[in-house]
Amino acid sequence: MQAKSIKGNTIEEVKTAFEQCLSNGYKPTLAIVFLSIKQDREAVCTLLNKNGIAIFGATTSGEFINGETEEGSTVMMLLDMHPDHFRLEFLVTGSQTTIENAKQIGLTGKNTFSNPAFIIASGWLSTDGENIVEGITEGFGGDVTIFGGMAGDDLALTGPLVFTSGQSHTQGLLALIIDEDKIQINGIATCGWKPIGTTKTVTKSEGNVVYTIDDKPALDMIIKYLGVEDDFVSGKEIVSQLTALYPLQMERDGVAPVMRTAMFANRVDRSLICAGNIAQGSKVRFSLPPDFDAIEQVVEECRQLKNECQPEADALIMFSCISRRLSFGVLMREEIGQIQELWDAPLAGYFSYGEFGRSKTGKHEFHNNTCCVVALKEK
Repeated sequence: MQAKSIKGNTIEEVKTAFEQCLSNGYKPTLAIVFLSIKQDREAVCTLLNKNGIAIFGATTSGEFINGETEEGSTVMMLLDMHPDHFRLEFLVTGSQTTIENAKQIGLTGKNTFSNPAFIIASGWLSTDGENIVEGITEGFGGDVTIFGGMAGDDLALTGPLVFTSGQSHTQGLLALIIDEDKIQINGIATCGWKPIGTTKTVTKSEGNVVYTIDDKPALDMIIKYLGVEDDFVSGKEIVSQLTALYPLQMERDGVAPVMRTAMFANRVDRSLICAGNIAQGSKVRFSLPPDFDAIEQVVEECRQLKNECQPEADALIMFSCISRRLSFGVLMREEIGQIQELWDAPLAGYFSYGEFGRSKTGKHEFHNNTCCVVALKEK
């Protein structure tokens, strides 16, 4: 399987790069498209449709290709994967709930391939990350490979969306179902964040809303404990002031902690609205602001994946939390570039609002503040 990654800041640049890829007889069947909400998504889809190329697409909060980070652009991974080895499924939350749609996707995968893997992207379904994993697993009927990310919208926080040929929606759930008997897929969800302080207990929560930690208002606890200023005008500032540097780590016995990011703060009831569920009674710790050691840990875990499971790759897909970009800044190029160099394969990815994948010691689940890397190799 041959993969080629291209980028462009305008549709003209995308067309030029695309035509150069096809000039030597290359005939891709699948395009993985990550683009800014500001880009001309319909024009990109029209270009691909005219060439009979299937589309797996998501809007972003920043893009990257190989070792370079982008902003406000389009990046694309072109693959000449045999059409019999993959299937796209697109469903919208409406009369059917997200978990019901996820179950349908899991069942579709089971009925299509004996050994399916799922690469997924979701729209504005931030409270349903766990339901997506649970639904696909239940629909399939057992543990299954699930990697992916939630779409972004350049931190506008108003309407990220996913899209495929002829369809797009902010409440969409898009799955690229791949035959693992034909395409080897391995990946890892890793973050590198180090915990700080003592373990605390979430004493009141509902879904993804945390009201109290150790019986104190969650927002007040963070402001006091971390010594940050309560000077934000609206709840959106919580993204840059608190959670980019100080996400919560939910501790679990025997497996790696799972990260949780607060997306908003409620100044009235002093609660935190997180990008994933935090069950009442959960044990949590704050995180240290990340440094270069965090990048080294992420790269090392990817190196272990390469050595133990996937020595070669035709293509790399990466979903990295927008909080990592807010935290690391220009250092993100180091992380992305070193991961790409491990396999020396084309890479495309984007900064997301939540990630799906399996940690080194855990199961496939929903993450925040995490880097999720997926390597594909034709057998």
